[in-house]
This record gives sequence, structure tokens and C-alpha cells, in this order.
Amino acid sequence: MSLKYVLEGMKNLFGRLLTRQELDSDPTQLPTEVISIPGMVQSGKYVICNRCGTSSLMQSVSLQVSAFFCPACIGLGRVRSDELLYHIPQQPFPKQDTLAWQGTLTPYQAKISHQLVEAVEQKLKILVHAVTGAGKTEMIYDAINTSIASGGAVCIATPRTDVARELYSRLSRDFNLTISLLHADAAPYFRTPLVISTTHQLLRFRNAFDLLVIDEVDAFPFVNNTILHYAADHAQKNSATVIYLTATPTDKLNALVKSGQLTSTTLSRRFHGHPLVVPKPIFSANNKTIYRYIKKQRKTNFPLLIFAPVITWGKAFTATLRQLFPDEQIGFVASTSEDRSDIITQFREASLNILVTTTILERGVTFPKVDVFVLHAHHRLFTTSSLVQISGRVGRSLERPTGLIYFFHQGLTKQMTQAISDIRLMNKLGGF
Repeated sequence: MSLKYVLEGMKNLFGRLLTRQELDSDPTQLPTEVISIPGMVQSGKYVICNRCGTSSLMQSVSLQVSAFFCPACIGLGRVRSDELLYHIPQQPFPKQDTLAWQGTLTPYQAKISHQLVEAVEQKLKILVHAVTGAGKTEMIYDAINTSIASGGAVCIATPRTDVARELYSRLSRDFNLTISLLHADAAPYFRTPLVISTTHQLLRFRNAFDLLVIDEVDAFPFVNNTILHYAADHAQKNSATVIYLTATPTDKLNALVKSGQLTSTTLSRRFHGHPLVVPKPIFSANNKTIYRYIKKQRKTNFPLLIFAPVITWGKAFTATLRQLFPDEQIGFVASTSEDRSDIITQFREASLNILVTTTILERGVTFPKVDVFVLHAHHRLFTTSSLVQISGRVGRSLERPTGLIYFFHQGLTKQMTQAISDIRLMNKLGGF
């Protein structure tokens, strides 16, 4: 069977790794170019999943028939030892210049952008440590365009669905091509040189990408997740360029840089040239103190984003706020919110002026002119990196490069003081 036929009939299999249920075709009628591999392989008392790399004790994952399944990646469809996975090696795309963005990078951004283009040309792995609001997304545009212009396949992967949606919205505007957005509730994949996905969706690719950008590399659930790291390692080609983006690099990434295994570059200034807003800790024995600060903040008419450590507290606080501030338009959004994309849009468009949320919005989203309050900032779920990211929601727009970031607490924690110290350090490195 000719490759031309495969291109027409099976092109969505290029670079993909799919189960029998995910195929659009009868497995018995597949062309010879399709590679099939066992779903799982046996190794002593264990079976190893060929999609996610997880090793499971055979007796714990046995089916009623003489077969085994992988529980680790079952959310993407069950992989079985008696079934196959299907794949066609990735094929080059037509070379094209797709960048439509007409903006201008600052000299600091332009320097890093040039380094990333060189990384693409030299097929390097590089960490970009840039403060929140530095304009990391725009800095990767030339690297993306360089890869696509050479016929390459590009993926921007991020741990959070909301960040993936935000990236899709921005890049759809700034690039002249159709982008495939992949997350649990997204439309089906279609073949395109540019994919934006959650890191979980990388499990459905194999040796596919010439350039893999992992945004918010330190974020849950990607950080310290062996399955998602396996997915990222196997979704990229052997000679791929990998760009890691974060404002809060992990100790592991820093160690790789220190050992020379990973190249790095740092940007300590925001795109608008103003310093990061330093959080102010405020002791609050009860919520009355917080309500007083909210009342004062509402006189400014700037939008207010409030972070709660857990969903139940956030819901209860939202209900109380609606009683105390009946004239305000108040919303709540968390990972469990079915309409969270709509709620986030309402807040961004000022249909809501107060939004209570959880750490789901700690990173990757921009709300111009916003102030941020953190409830129970002493809670164990607010890590140093989380508090740095939350603080980074403030002062991101040129129209208002300042703002309020308050940590309401019942006792300072090491995480709070370290976050404040880290922010001050980045300001010092940025020349402030």
C-alpha cells in the first residue's frame, strides 16, 4: 500500500500511540505502515505498560480472562496485555512561516528568544527561569516558528487545563495556522504542526515532536509524576529540542543545571519594566479582618481575586461574601466547576468583579489590574512556589503594574517568608 494512501487515510496516526478502541479503522484492515506493539509486556512477576511505563504486580492487575490491565493510565482508556497499541512514525509537515504576531519584544526578552531559536537549531534542552509576568509566551514564538518553518512538529504541554486553554486562545490569534487543543474535554485530535495539550495527553504521542515546550514545568500534576515525565520523554523525538518554562524551578531542575545536564537562562524583569509586587502578610485571627480589607479594596473598583486553600472553604467564603456584599458580582471557581472556563471569562470581562478560587488559578492566567488576597496563607497547601505564583497574578499589565497582594494568616510559615524573600531577590536581580 502506498504512503500516499496512508497520508490520506491514516494521517491522524502519525506520531500517535492509540489503543484499538481509539482507532478509526478496523485493526485487521490496517495498512502495513502501521506499527503495532503489545499493550503490556511481562517482566518476572510484573507487567509493564507500553503507554505509560508503569510496572504493576501481575496478581494485582489481572482480569477475569487470561490478561492484565494498566491501572495507572486507565483514565485515557484501558491498556491490556492481550491487546495492541498502534502507531505510525511521524512525517514532516510542509515548511511554512506561520507567525502573525506583530508585537515587539523588550531587549531582555529578545535575548532569550534568540537563545531559544539557537536551542531549536542545535537541538538542545533548555530551562527558562523567568519571573511571573515576564512575557514567557511571546519569548517562545520565534522558536516555534523556526521549528515549523523547517517542517517540524511542535507541542506546548502544560499540567493545567486552564493554562492550555489560555495558551490556545493566545496562539490562535498570533499564528496563522489551525492548532489542535487537547485536554480531557477537548475536541478530537487532528494533524497539525502545532499542538497545545495537557501533559496527560502526551501519553497518546510517541516520537512525535521536534520541539516540545513544557510550560509551568514545576506545577502539579506534572512535577514529580513519573508517568507524566515518561510521557514527555517518549512524546519527543530522540533529537528533539525541549524548552522548560517556569517562574519557580524545582530543586531537581536546578540540580540538572548545576551539573551541566541542562542549559538555562534567566529573566528577572517583567516585560513592562516594573518590579514584582511584594506580598504583605496580615495577621487575621478571624474573617472580620479580611472582610474589612475587602470593603476597603472594593472602593477602588479594581477586580479582586481571592485564593482559598480548599474547595469547601472557598464555597463557604463565597456564600458569606454574597450576603455581606450584595451589590458585588461574586463568583467561585475550582477544579470541580463544570463551567469554569465561562466563569473565568466572566471575571476577565468584568461581568464578575470578585472571584474566589483555589490554586487552580495560581499560574498561567492573566487578569489585568487585579488585586489578590490569600485566605489562610499559612495552610500547608500553600507552598513557596504556589505563593510566588499567586503573587505573580498582581501587576501584570502595563495599565496597572502595581496592585495589592495580601497574605492573610494566623501565624507566619516558612513557605510564606521564603516566597516573600524569593520575590525580593528576583527584584534585586532585576535591578530594583
